[in-house]
Amino acid sequence: MHGTLNWSQAMAETLTMELDGIGERVCVAVCPTYLHLQTVGRVLQRSKDTISLGAQNVHMEQEGAHTGEISAKMLADIGVKFVIVGHSERRMNIGETDQEIAAKFKALKKSELVPILCVGESISQRQCKETEAVVLAQLDAIISTCGIHALANAIIAYEPIWAIGTGKTASAKQAQEVHRCIRDHLSGFSKDVAESVRIIYGGSVNSNNAKELFSQADIDGSLVGGASLKAEEFISICKIAGY
Repeated sequence: MHGTLNWSQAMAETLTMELDGIGERVCVAVCPTYLHLQTVGRVLQRSKDTISLGAQNVHMEQEGAHTGEISAKMLADIGVKFVIVGHSERRMNIGETDQEIAAKFKALKKSELVPILCVGESISQRQCKETEAVVLAQLDAIISTCGIHALANAIIAYEPIWAIGTGKTASAKQAQEVHRCIRDHLSGFSKDVAESVRIIYGGSVNSNNAKELFSQADIDGSLVGGASLKAEEFISICKIAGY
């Protein structure tokens, strides 16, 4: 929840100019607030889709008496391609459950949008060695509701809650261990899905740690938070991924 309309438009214009052509090497998307989606989307369209448009959330129903909510159908209608679901801030602050997130995931697949499914543990859960159980339970809620193949064209974002907005980052080794765990778990359902699904890392990613994170075997990219509010920093991360 950052920025004015003018700021979002200027940011999009800067990104499309500085990242021109990067779409040939890496997939880049930005997820502005609902209010700024169409304005940012128009800027991105002028760049020949170098950068894709994403949204930060969605409602589980396609339409109806849900005042203040936005449906997957509405997002698709204005050119959104990616949608974040299950972000830790919504799990913690809004109280979203695994079942509600699974329903949102299902709604996105129905509208042929790409879900970015966030999973992750709190600091107390990590200290109690519950990381694997927590993350896999969050994944299993999706699998039981939508089936394993619904993950084939989705993105999984591992974001340890204790590393979001704190400046703390899971070490490349810690992140890789969880990413490997996720892929191994999915392999038990479908080796094809496990091998093809993109698993990205989110949690205080910046230009200083991106290269080491991206060098890990099972880390396919990043969900950038605070660093995405600074054009130079976000551009640097994208270029590290692209080169």
